[in-house]
Amino acid sequence: MTDRIALIAGVGGATGAALSRRFAQGGYRVAMIARNAERLAQLETQIPGARGYPCDVANLDRLGEIVERVQTELGAPHVLIHNAVAATFAKILDASVEDLERNFRVNTTSLFYLVQKLAPAMIDRGEGAIMVTGNTSSFRGIPLRPAFAPTKAAQRILAQSLAKDLGPKRVHVGYITIDAAIDAPWRRDTSPLPDWQDKPGDYFAHPDAIADEVYHIAHQHPSTWSFDHVIRPFAENWTLN
Repeated sequence: MTDRIALIAGVGGATGAALSRRFAQGGYRVAMIARNAERLAQLETQIPGARGYPCDVANLDRLGEIVERVQTELGAPHVLIHNAVAATFAKILDASVEDLERNFRVNTTSLFYLVQKLAPAMIDRGEGAIMVTGNTSSFRGIPLRPAFAPTKAAQRILAQSLAKDLGPKRVHVGYITIDAAIDAPWRRDTSPLPDWQDKPGDYFAHPDAIADEVYHIAHQHPSTWSFDHVIRPFAENWTLN
């Protein structure tokens, strides 16, 4: 599988890094997109066959240049994983229109743009996978997320539209809702809830376990493709119910 390419947009230090490791373990050459060039350089030394491409996905001109570089240097991706996220946690009178538009551009517009760039080659090849990571905000709004939840809900509906359009063309689209706090390296130090520091590790979703699920979904047999996935730790109280 050494000729297979996975492009991962949004390679942070938790889920994005875990996704990069998992697809590299599966034999993919991984193109990693993130704003943090230093993190990408470090991951390049740790993950065989991975290459970093510093980019803010909100900058569509720059993103287009990166896609062209990936296609030239590695090849046309077989898998696109959209893990990029921008969030604002503030009530309506404290958030700004700029917050909403920035979040929408990262969470939704960049997905739209990347699929327009990458799906044609997948269709021509007769196979491909587009995996999108979401969260609880894609299904419900709360007072602190008027500038965030609408952008994630739009992302999920966009992904569903893509699944219905591209599925018959043998491009599998899956939406993975992570209904949980993720056990990121910084979670315990910057937790918004004090009691999180006393929770056991399994209370949080482990990035490597998330990556395993995404990898599995991306490789489902075409006769049993699925779209909506909700994953959560055993102790989660089912925020989505």
